[in-house]
Amino acid sequence: MRTDTGLAEPIRAQKKWARRSAIPSSMIVWLNGTFGAGKTTTASELVKLLPRSRIFDSEQVGYMLRHVLPEPPGDFQHLPPWRPLVCATIVQVLRHVGGILVTPQTVLVQEYANEIFDGLADEGVKVHHFVLHADQSELVRRIEEDRSEHQSAREWRLDHLDPYQAALPWLRKSATVVDTTGKSPHQAAVEIDRLVSLNAPRSSP
Repeated sequence: MRTDTGLAEPIRAQKKWARRSAIPSSMIVWLNGTFGAGKTTTASELVKLLPRSRIFDSEQVGYMLRHVLPEPPGDFQHLPPWRPLVCATIVQVLRHVGGILVTPQTVLVQEYANEIFDGLADEGVKVHHFVLHADQSELVRRIEEDRSEHQSAREWRLDHLDPYQAALPWLRKSATVVDTTGKSPHQAAVEIDRLVSLNAPRSSP
């Protein structure tokens, strides 16, 4: 079988360039916190405040994997390809559109977060990691009063409150904690916008 070695070197060079080329004025704002903490609604408010920003839903990578991998359905974060694929997808999207990606995604396993954030740092992508926090009684109230979700989704959120509490020590060291008790999603977004302290002009291109 003939191998066309003439194309191999340019392809390798292109991949090497892609890894090393800069991603100017690009960053990730990662909104962490337990399920039901208000990450999605806060992300929607945040993209209204941050210029050249859009939401990147890393769950979509997990849904894609469920279609192609033989593992039974469950928490897709435990699927080994999920973390590097999230990192690679973020990098490629930023190379294409630039700007800011806001990612509302619960990650309670420290090793998983390190794998994603270290991978992004290796590609020169700045990560702002925030945890939307409220005390447990407030979280329980929000989850139980949210009638937009199916009962099974509410049970999922309630079941993950204890793992969230167990993860809080490393989350407090890794991220900036934003106390959302008594705050609307818009108020939380305004605080995060201030903490990000962007140098870019506050106007859309």
